Amino acid sequence: MSYIIKPPKLLLRRVGRAIADYTMINAGDRILLGLSGGKDSLSLLQILAHLQRYGPIPFELSALTVDPQIPGFDPSPLKSYLADLGIQYFYETQAIMDEAQKHLQGKSFCAYCARMKRGIMYRIAREQDYNVLALAQHLDDLAESFLMSALYSGRLQTMKANYTNNTGDVRVIRPLVYVRERQTLEFAKTAQLPVIVDNCPACFTAPTQRTHVKALLANEEDLHKDVFQNLLHAMRPLMVK
Repeated sequence: MSYIIKPPKLLLRRVGRAIADYTMINAGDRILLGLSGGKDSLSLLQILAHLQRYGPIPFELSALTVDPQIPGFDPSPLKSYLADLGIQYFYETQAIMDEAQKHLQGKSFCAYCARMKRGIMYRIAREQDYNVLALAQHLDDLAESFLMSALYSGRLQTMKANYTNNTGDVRVIRPLVYVRERQTLEFAKTAQLPVIVDNCPACFTAPTQRTHVKALLANEEDLHKDVFQNLLHAMRPLMVK
């Protein structure tokens, strides 16, 4: 029995187009996927595993989970899932919340946690000789980041689709940049992917700017169905290095 599930055609088409548009995957790439256990990263895991098996470009695929040891969040069940998929898996633990309480001094825990996780992912990629780090942010994430940057920082920027990190040794790709969040949600439900519920108290104690912008975008999309495609058109120059 294969645990690799064929994603819907529309999902594959949008990922395939993004990979081609931004030259995300080259022959011989060793790709390390940042796997949080959420619907987006689990969907991307299945998509990349399918493309590795049936796509025209040969590449290697492994996954990495960083367990921040936060109460209410336990991604350890992913270990058996990745074993069933037959995909090499790295599992790193670090007490990020404990460290944050010592060093934050009023700054955002979410930003600190993301920065710490990214540093761990870069380290594992280097140690294990992976040249590409795949992340699972989707079009909704890019649109939210774009509006947050414009509204609250006065800058026009969003996440890049494909770029090389500052030290020049790891390339970061986001194959879901054309995919809507509702697509990964539907795929995760239909395929019964083992989504790990994130109950981080630091993320849910108060509304955030991102929560507000997400609601704003949802309201605008109810009124104007092309909002996200228009935003994608506006963001394209910002998605390349």
